[in-house]
Amino acid sequence: MSRKAIATKRIIHPNHEARPIRLLRKPFQIIRANFRAYLIINVIVYGLVFTGMVAAMVFPNLGAAQLATLEDNGTADLVRSLFNNPWLFSLTILGVNLATGALWIVLPSLIVPFAGIAMFAYKTFTLGLAMAPTTEIMAVALIPHSLTILIELQAYALLMFGAYILGRSWVRPATIVTRNHRQGYVRGLQQLGWLSLSTLPLFIIGAIWEAFSLRYLVPLLTQWLL
Repeated sequence: MSRKAIATKRIIHPNHEARPIRLLRKPFQIIRANFRAYLIINVIVYGLVFTGMVAAMVFPNLGAAQLATLEDNGTADLVRSLFNNPWLFSLTILGVNLATGALWIVLPSLIVPFAGIAMFAYKTFTLGLAMAPTTEIMAVALIPHSLTILIELQAYALLMFGAYILGRSWVRPATIVTRNHRQGYVRGLQQLGWLSLSTLPLFIIGAIWEAFSLRYLVPLLTQWLL
């Protein structure tokens, strides 16, 4: 190998390795720089789910109404039709989660500052209503499903956090060291993009775990515990 080729390899190789490292580091840098806001958003997301669960147990009609909505809009039928094919089920869950994040959080926030945070806060509460352990079977299902909630809601929390960064940078560009609202919007959008990328592994892992745990683990736990 010639000296020129070796020199070229030495120049290119570090940059090539730095790209995946940057993909991992950048979201953590954004979180670390805005940790208080990240923590508050996590409290809101998980707190609203828990509040929805409690509300459904205290007021059973709320939970029943939410489950009836899932029946009426075809969600329950879709789950039953895919239940025996966990890989297709997980792919469908992934698609639904990505669409939910885009339509409820990202797109509204691109138009109106912080809009996605308010919209998904309501959505999170209704998710809690639907997942409340109001029956013995649902209580058993919640054992493995708790991990699903932890993983997938963390992905949504990151999107909400990104929506907050975008809105703050847009409304108050000085917080991100820019001169005007347009530059603040662009900088905030870049950070939202980095945080959105970090949600993909969480959505993928959450979808696979949800599908396979519902298909195999929940029936097994039901036989053991009920």
